[in-house]
Amino acid sequence: MKTEHAPTIQRADYRPLSWTVETVDLHFRLEPRATLVTNRMVCVRNPQAEDGPIRLWGEALERVSLTVNGQPPRALRENDGALEIDAEGARVLVEVVTRVDPKANTTLSGLYLSSGGFFTQCEAEGFRRITCFPDRPDVMARYTVTLEAEREACPVLLSNGNLVEQGELPEGRHYAKWEDPFPKPSYLFALVAAKLVALERTVTTMSGREVLLQVWVEAGNLDRVEHAMDSLVHSMRWDEETFGLELDLDRFMIVAVADFNMGAMENKGLNIFNTRFILAKPDTATDLDYENVESVVAHEYFHNWTGNRVTCRDWFQLTLKEGLTVFRDQQFSADMLARAAGPEGAASARAVKRIDDVRVLRAAQFPEDAGPMAHPIRPDSYQQINNFYTATVYEKGAEVIRMLHTLLGQEGFRNGMDLYFSYYDGQAVTCDDFVEVMAEANGVDLDQFMRWYGQAGTPRLKATGEWNAAAGTYTLTLAQSTPATPGQPAGLPLVIPVAVGLIGPDGRDCVLRLEGETQGVATTRVLRLTEDAQRFRFVGLDAEPVPSLLRGFSAPVILELEEDDPRLAFRMAYDADPFNRWDAAQRYAERAVLALAAAPGSGLPQAFVDAFRTLLRDEALEPAFRAQALALPGEAYLLERMMPADPAALRAALVRTMQALGDALAADWLSLLEAMQVAGGYRYHPGDAGRRALANLALRYLAAAGNAEGLARAQSRYETATDMTVRFGALAALAQSASPARETALAAFHARYRDDALVLDKWFALQAGAWRWEAPAAPTLERVRALMADPAFSLSNPNKVYALLGTFFRANPGEFHAADGSGHAFWAEQVIALDARNPQVASRMARALENWRRFTPALQASIRPRLEQVLAVEHLSADVAEVVGKALE
Repeated sequence: MKTEHAPTIQRADYRPLSWTVETVDLHFRLEPRATLVTNRMVCVRNPQAEDGPIRLWGEALERVSLTVNGQPPRALRENDGALEIDAEGARVLVEVVTRVDPKANTTLSGLYLSSGGFFTQCEAEGFRRITCFPDRPDVMARYTVTLEAEREACPVLLSNGNLVEQGELPEGRHYAKWEDPFPKPSYLFALVAAKLVALERTVTTMSGREVLLQVWVEAGNLDRVEHAMDSLVHSMRWDEETFGLELDLDRFMIVAVADFNMGAMENKGLNIFNTRFILAKPDTATDLDYENVESVVAHEYFHNWTGNRVTCRDWFQLTLKEGLTVFRDQQFSADMLARAAGPEGAASARAVKRIDDVRVLRAAQFPEDAGPMAHPIRPDSYQQINNFYTATVYEKGAEVIRMLHTLLGQEGFRNGMDLYFSYYDGQAVTCDDFVEVMAEANGVDLDQFMRWYGQAGTPRLKATGEWNAAAGTYTLTLAQSTPATPGQPAGLPLVIPVAVGLIGPDGRDCVLRLEGETQGVATTRVLRLTEDAQRFRFVGLDAEPVPSLLRGFSAPVILELEEDDPRLAFRMAYDADPFNRWDAAQRYAERAVLALAAAPGSGLPQAFVDAFRTLLRDEALEPAFRAQALALPGEAYLLERMMPADPAALRAALVRTMQALGDALAADWLSLLEAMQVAGGYRYHPGDAGRRALANLALRYLAAAGNAEGLARAQSRYETATDMTVRFGALAALAQSASPARETALAAFHARYRDDALVLDKWFALQAGAWRWEAPAAPTLERVRALMADPAFSLSNPNKVYALLGTFFRANPGEFHAADGSGHAFWAEQVIALDARNPQVASRMARALENWRRFTPALQASIRPRLEQVLAVEHLSADVAEVVGKALE
């Protein structure tokens, strides 16, 4: 029976609740199968709302009792999934007692068990799975929480705020009482009761207060949290120095848990993390893992102000906290990399970070903007809010904040942030409030800029240039358009900051002077495109320049600029903007790969191979930058550039490209392996990380080409490695080759790390993403099915699902979209199985086929019945129904 879609919630329908909550007193008697929750809340009439009943939401729980001022409620009814209580007076005490079953809670939303401990996840609407409550972000209250549990099973009892009391109870139980001095919405509530140990550090804030920092983990992982603690301290210092924001509690706690739907959660003072973003040591974590730990720890800490102290009025405003905080963590990471690289390598380190961010945007957000789930960074409607924790809200939201930073300048942006906190500290606000404060602080009009918040789709920026040799002028014409998306017509003109440089024939940047100016002052200028099309004339030029547009990726747009191969090669060699130099290499590679896909009998142009070789040999470039520039564009991004998308043809072209570059440049790659050796023991440092990344890339090209010496080097590096970056890089090279040593290395890796869940996730993902490098090789799907039977795999653990199934569905299109439809049948089977356990994880897997209409007719014919099969499942969750339903509309 086809599941009815959940009702659509509209942003325009927002109304404040008639009653809000002033204080909450929670008591938990924690038991694995029957936790009793007593919730005493003081509810007060909201003077900003119309009169009406108290509204409480509850889900997947047993209501034991409910009283108002100690008496049964005068009137109690259920309406649209909420309890409605008629109450008299301006203030009442509502007490609700509920019973929940943490052990049975496989959704990992609300209160659940993991490794015998109790944990919570309440964003977005998990608190209503714990107790009946007006579970909305605009209801902010002060919380007192008492936790009671068996001491032996749960010796550590944590909640938000400050510990005010603890003690023993009869029958081997104990309790702890916590008070949070700051009002917060229910989605920021958290508790942890488990067997844990902590790394502790006391630090002094910029105002001279001593605060306690704690990172809590299972006992066997204590040697893997030093980097997370260092990252937390660095985040605190950066926020103090950059934004003048100080930690406001006496202690700040991080807890790592193995079973977690998200990466981490910013609960006030008690951040709960997926273990993969906390645990790191050289033998088990790669350079990328170290980078991710630092970034995610910073992100959740920065939420203390941009998300907690000032929060969202409603879930439509999600990018208010997420886009802003992603921008802040990106800036932090760039500063940390630049500081570690020193003055000489700082610019390159920042460029590498910017390239990383744009890779993610292009691979994840651009396809989202072009599909059925396209939405503005502030959506106008949704059926299930869990489906809107998207690349658009996060990554594109961060790009919108970055454009504000570019337009206002660093000082202007800081002034706006200061005014934002002075106006709205302790409040739940909107995106409009944020942008209006930025406008007020800088005396500018940002009304047109607000269109970025309301328009979906990726804007196209078309650029054409005209050189006038006689006048020495270069006229640049910029035109913008935003295509229509589901439910939204073509967009209106946006404010687009376009950073521009002009490169002279000698390879040097020209000093830019616009018509009407008396002198030029810079080699890069930010032009403001505000109309459908505008012309900008540069004067005083001696020769025809080569334009370098959108430097630093100054706006999240698709640049349409006609450039022939020689011009791309020229920019690869001379563009002074590191990002655009990388982008020129990516554009050239994209052109070469897609040409191979369209004409399988052709070969790589020699000019492309020569340009590639020049970049590879340029020792003036930092290794980290060369590793980025020499990596081919992502497969998902390239599929978006094909019409129709043909994963098999693209995969064949990528295989041939890797093999050709590995073979033609074999001597260079082998030489690079020697030059990129890192002396001494492992340290997490951008310089060392860049050298390891470039060496691992060299191994990949050599292994792809079947180069005997390269494969021998990979095997040797695997066997002698003393850190995970080198070991896993060598394993990846062997796994992505036709080498007979591949299976031996994979088996040895499993034997070595079979008891380490996070390391085995890498092993699962590597095999799920494997290409076929020889015709007789078995389909990757066969290996994925076999790996699901491995004792280390579990459909109940999100990390395992993301590593194995997520990698196969999202990161291996050449195998997933097999012509016989076996991958699509497997997708339907797994989405249905996951939906019965954890709808949030299932919906993320479901999104792998949302852009199915972009594929070839044969693939569309294979995918449609599988989408219909999933949508027809009885009792399908609203999470999956929304994704699949929109894909089929």
